[in-house]
Amino acid sequence: MRWQQYTAREIKPCGWLKRQLKIQADGLNGNLDKVWRDVRESQWIGGDAEGWERVPYWLDGFIPLAYLLQDEDMIQRAQKYMDAILNSQEEDGWICPVSRENRKTYDSWAVQLISKVLTVYYESTGDERAYNALYRVLKNYYELLSSGEISLFAYGKYRWFECCIAINLVYNKCHEKWLCDLTKILKEQGADFEKAVELWKHALNKWTYDTHIVNIAMMLKSEAVSCDLLEEEYTDMAERFRETLRRYNGTAVEMFTGDECLAGLSPIHGTELCAVVEQMYAYEQLFAYSGDAKWAERLEVLAFNGLPATLSDDMWAHQYDQLSNQIACYRLPGRPIYTTNLGDSNVFGLEPNYGCCTANFGQGWPKLALSAFMHRDNTIINVLPVPCELDAAQAHIAVSTDYPFKHSVTYEIDAREDFTFQFRIPSFAKNIRMNGQLYAGEIYSQHIDGNAHLTLQFTFEVEPHFDKTPGGLFAARCGSLVYAVPIKYKKAMREYEENKVERKYPYCDYEYYPESDWNYAYCASKLERVEHDINAIPFSSEHPPVTLRVNAQKIDWGLEDGYELVCSKWPQSLPPLAPPEEIELYPYGCAKLRMTELPMKNRQ
Repeated sequence: MRWQQYTAREIKPCGWLKRQLKIQADGLNGNLDKVWRDVRESQWIGGDAEGWERVPYWLDGFIPLAYLLQDEDMIQRAQKYMDAILNSQEEDGWICPVSRENRKTYDSWAVQLISKVLTVYYESTGDERAYNALYRVLKNYYELLSSGEISLFAYGKYRWFECCIAINLVYNKCHEKWLCDLTKILKEQGADFEKAVELWKHALNKWTYDTHIVNIAMMLKSEAVSCDLLEEEYTDMAERFRETLRRYNGTAVEMFTGDECLAGLSPIHGTELCAVVEQMYAYEQLFAYSGDAKWAERLEVLAFNGLPATLSDDMWAHQYDQLSNQIACYRLPGRPIYTTNLGDSNVFGLEPNYGCCTANFGQGWPKLALSAFMHRDNTIINVLPVPCELDAAQAHIAVSTDYPFKHSVTYEIDAREDFTFQFRIPSFAKNIRMNGQLYAGEIYSQHIDGNAHLTLQFTFEVEPHFDKTPGGLFAARCGSLVYAVPIKYKKAMREYEENKVERKYPYCDYEYYPESDWNYAYCASKLERVEHDINAIPFSSEHPPVTLRVNAQKIDWGLEDGYELVCSKWPQSLPPLAPPEEIELYPYGCAKLRMTELPMKNRQ
């Protein structure tokens, strides 16, 4: 039986997580409807701007963000959009802003995506209008697909399983067979990624749906969200796919390279931001279905490294592509190093390269918060030990922690009914103690009597170490945090208007130029962990909450041919240029310019 996720009505973020969500709300994602024409004047609300994926993408993160923060202004702004969408639904159930005669050529990926939005809105509010509208959207989709009036193509074909999020919600309420039939039609018309696996082993340097990194990140959850509806056995397909992707396209921080499409093992090829948040969501769904702790642990690595790394401290700017070894962020001249993306993909801005990430990145932190706790039968599990409160039927549970920066978690439990409480213990935890007593195990489980009040304090140690990356270099890691050599930088701000899109402070473009050395190799395996105060900005690029100290030496790393500020894929030469020195490593998510994957010399 799958774990059920809670909603923004039961979960309340606290501590550093709440601050992170508030920064997002005060930044670009919380203000897109004010500053970005594609949302402000969208066809979804009667305007003339983009009427396909951008408003649904934005609402998919903005709605849970508004309700998690209980921000009345944001709630009212979300309501404006949802009212417009609900009021525009046609008599037959169709809801997307396209004329009847153009439905056949309209990529129905938008139908799948708006169905997800109606789901998250219903879960956040309990508004029955949303459920009724969703039922009609899916019924209409079934009728159109089964009759041949429309068919899947393009993104709708490669993302068919996204619709299962909404189908599962409706089926669990009404148990009508046509919903299972709809799922079968979607799978029959959808892409078969099993046929694409061989393509993932070679960087094609051309755009294809089969190697498009966002399609793949979404696809990882396809079996988990569809197999019950299809009455198929769950085989952990995602694990097989992940192993292949990691072997041929892996990075130090759980992501796969994909600067639009899969890009191999080079640390100077990027990963698209959309792929980061979609891979996070896939892992959330994979844990919910399987209960396998590996997905939760991998989710942490993605969330605490890959997501903050690609956002500015104030979250008013984001990258389209982040690089593991990123010595500058600027508009690349001439031929881009990426597989298919353009030269501005690596700058921080409003919509570098393409606007999908502008609209979509906002789902990352809110959905992580909503995945902190899950439940099934009469059991509640803390999946992610992040600071938050859960107000469920059985109990109120408060989680006090600075994890992942520190390694102590306190649970205050006020029970209302008998239930079983569980929490996941990270595989890397050492010297685990529960209320001072040594404990061994992967899951802590305790029966809680109704009306009980108790405190559980979970502490553990983590040993910093080096991991060998899929590309054969080394990355420092401690728990869920990966560390990198931070590069000091200066920023250049660029304000302009292009294609009717205005970029002006604070939502303009920023280029980052290096002002410190970066050409290092590690020369010792000993790492010393140092804790600092947690800043108002949890993943601060200026005041990281934790650092590592290590000995390193400068080497002749070299630059990629044709570029002044792109380091070469691999070092040119390993002989040292200077004696060993102690350097400080920052968490990957704090280091906006960084060297993450380095060689190891004379390991001691």
